[in-house]
Amino acid sequence: MIASSGYDLTYLWNIRAGNYHIIRDGSCNFTFSPTNSQLLSSSSNDTVQQWDINGYKIGSPVPGSFLAFSPDGTQFVSWNKKAVIIRDTDFRRTIKKFNLDSEPSHCCFSPNGRLIAASVGYTIYIWDAAGPNPYLVQTFIEHSATVISLVFSSPYSLISASEDRTIKFWQIDTSPADPGALSTESTSLTLAPIKSVSLQARDGLAFSLDEAGVVKTWNILTGNCDKSYKTQIKGVQHTDIQLINDRVIVVWTDSSRKKIYVWDAKKGKLRHIATPYHGQELRVVGDGSRVLQLCADTISVFDIWTGKFVCEASLRKEGRFDAFRMDGSRVLVHFYDTIVQGWDFGTPGSTPTQFFEIPSDRSHLKFTDTRRWPGTTSARVEDSVTGKIVLQLCGKYADPSGIQWDGQYLIAGYNSGEVLILDFSDALAQ
Repeated sequence: MIASSGYDLTYLWNIRAGNYHIIRDGSCNFTFSPTNSQLLSSSSNDTVQQWDINGYKIGSPVPGSFLAFSPDGTQFVSWNKKAVIIRDTDFRRTIKKFNLDSEPSHCCFSPNGRLIAASVGYTIYIWDAAGPNPYLVQTFIEHSATVISLVFSSPYSLISASEDRTIKFWQIDTSPADPGALSTESTSLTLAPIKSVSLQARDGLAFSLDEAGVVKTWNILTGNCDKSYKTQIKGVQHTDIQLINDRVIVVWTDSSRKKIYVWDAKKGKLRHIATPYHGQELRVVGDGSRVLQLCADTISVFDIWTGKFVCEASLRKEGRFDAFRMDGSRVLVHFYDTIVQGWDFGTPGSTPTQFFEIPSDRSHLKFTDTRRWPGTTSARVEDSVTGKIVLQLCGKYADPSGIQWDGQYLIAGYNSGEVLILDFSDALAQ
């Protein structure tokens, strides 16, 4: 049998007999069952319908677009509006549902039936759907245009084709990030607004925290989301995230309770540091030993593990932490009169020292943050030698909710839930 569909009619051809059935008008997507040669399914006009090989309808239609059978033929996956849905082939009951922020274009099962892949625009999502608590395994974001086809080449290898004229091969890591990643809440992929982003370029990592309390670690070389953690961190304004001794550490403030909170992803444990100030901006120093809290014209330093106050540094006036992130114990503070003041907090127990020049081997690239310069409408990177703009964040990317820059990499988070990671290696080589 061959099913063919054109803009005029849809045919079911019997190759040996040389005849055919016209089973519906217009074009649709057809898929034969992998285990039942008498059964096929179609999707058209947001409806999924089953047929036998004589062209007769089987059962009632269900809402959905596109579809793919599981390898054992007992389930099929399709989408309905902004949700990817797995249904039982016989009874059409919904088995699992994964929510998205936009309508997908393709979905498929892995050969062992364990994984589900779906594409939304140029983003690919992978879920582990085998257990009672499905979870998001990985997010692939490397295509620059809409993904137009997905297929598994092995149980843990995926191939994607895109309108950007590329075909990409993906290796899937199915190990869950932590026990929190197995939470049923993680099956929903409705993107929450990004509240904070952070760079750790020396380890090839970036981090994001969204309004729903989901922390994600991003590989800045590939743009892939490597791991995600479900936390109870919600509704906060000032945060910082770093990987310390193989432990993802999140710090944030609660000004109403005058505390700095520390969340340890490895232990899934929440602690707090009592502070004498209302909480404002935070920064974790490079070795992970201390938390810096900027409040008005003072930087207070706390030991991240004991919670004890260590020391403080006085600023010339009220300022903010600069988006420029440096490794180690150094931070920059900018003021609205455009002056930048830097502090090096050295090793624990040492006196903070002040510096005024930005230590960078990439001095010809200058980053301008919208928060730093009044009247600036978009963040941009300029070449200070030629005066040319290397990159300017425009349109929906012009106003990030969080941004950091280290002279080579830039990460920006948005209220749409998107995270943008840019690598300026090519610009540095010029």
